[in-house]
Amino acid sequence: MTKRYTGGCACGAIRYETNDEPIFQNHCQCSDCQKRSGTGHGSYLTFGQRADMAITGEVSTWRVAGASGNEKIHTFCPTCGTPVFLISVAMPEFIAVHAASLDDPEQFSPQMVTYTSHGHAWDKMDPALQAVERMP
Repeated sequence: MTKRYTGGCACGAIRYETNDEPIFQNHCQCSDCQKRSGTGHGSYLTFGQRADMAITGEVSTWRVAGASGNEKIHTFCPTCGTPVFLISVAMPEFIAVHAASLDDPEQFSPQMVTYTSHGHAWDKMDPALQAVERMP
């Protein structure tokens, strides 16, 4: 049976859904994710076919160069400010949704912790997860 992944922003103005399975699920401890989340990391489910993700509502965006130098487009709700998803300009077919934006956050099953080189001692990750200093 295919899972449905649905979610959106806190106020409900932005919604997304897909029947695709994520190709990667991770916690990211890079500086950008820390600043954007206001915590020690961001948590994401990445899907391989952005075209298969139905998105409703108007998002606001901002762009930033990632550690690789590639530009990332971050989206958020202009009403409530909730971060919803991000896209890499270098890989526009992929879309990464914020794990906490899922209607059922228990669907998030992290495989890895990335950018541990930027992690903080107070942001404890599951030691059973593979940890890498950068993005593989």
